[in-house]
Amino acid sequence: MLEKIENFLYEFFKKYNFSGAVLGVSGGVDSAVVLGLLVRVLDKEKIKCFILPERDSPKKAINDAKLVCRHFNVDYEVKNVTKIIRVFGVYRYYPPAFFVPFKIKESFAKKRWNRYKDNSFEYDVLGVDDEEFLKGISYYRIKHRVRMVYLYKEAEKRNFAVVGTTNKTEFLTGLYVKWGDDSTDVEPLLHLYKTQVFELAKVLSIPEKILNKPASPDLIPGLNDEDIFGLDYPTLDRILKKLEENIPIDDEDPNTVEKVRKLYNLGKIRNQIRNISIE
Repeated sequence: MLEKIENFLYEFFKKYNFSGAVLGVSGGVDSAVVLGLLVRVLDKEKIKCFILPERDSPKKAINDAKLVCRHFNVDYEVKNVTKIIRVFGVYRYYPPAFFVPFKIKESFAKKRWNRYKDNSFEYDVLGVDDEEFLKGISYYRIKHRVRMVYLYKEAEKRNFAVVGTTNKTEFLTGLYVKWGDDSTDVEPLLHLYKTQVFELAKVLSIPEKILNKPASPDLIPGLNDEDIFGLDYPTLDRILKKLEENIPIDDEDPNTVEKVRKLYNLGKIRNQIRNISIE
């Protein structure tokens, strides 16, 4: 697995004549693994990492991102994008939060998400005639899109490639922001399920602190991936793989299968809605 990805990245940089790589580091396992791969393929002076928090980002995520960059001894810069996002007016959607403790932000965000119970992710993908829910979508998606623009600004002035961190589980379920974290030059993890990313992380000696923290998209305070899916990653990946490869699924719990199948179908829809035009 490791050698295949290294060869893929080496050939990518050679073929497309990029001088190096720009990577957004979140403090999560995916970006940590990608950085671990990059340092095996490129000289460290050809890697530039950016940590891009905003007003809702937990301080521990920023510290974890710094930990990853220091662990691999690569150059990094922290750029708070709150001021950029504020220009779009989305922070005015909700009460001022500058002095609000993070735990209160978490509680507020979770209550809003749980208000829609099992339909939250479906509404997120398909849309819904609900002003409050749509306002929330507008609020969080702008964050990844601003980050994408910033990364490309930094990459293009160096002739560097923007390297993505989306994995196969996220892609198959649609857990990404279109024209946000999916907008990159190369995706070294897109063929790996999340559980495989964790396996690779151990091979690359990613810090234990990163391996043990709940996966989160860093968009909504206190909401992690498994909250969104309503499933743990081992279960989700096991059933997703069976659906993707047409493996018999009779040995799985029917209710869980139905939940994963719904996520799988939502992912297909999200992946189709992109630059649709008359054929």
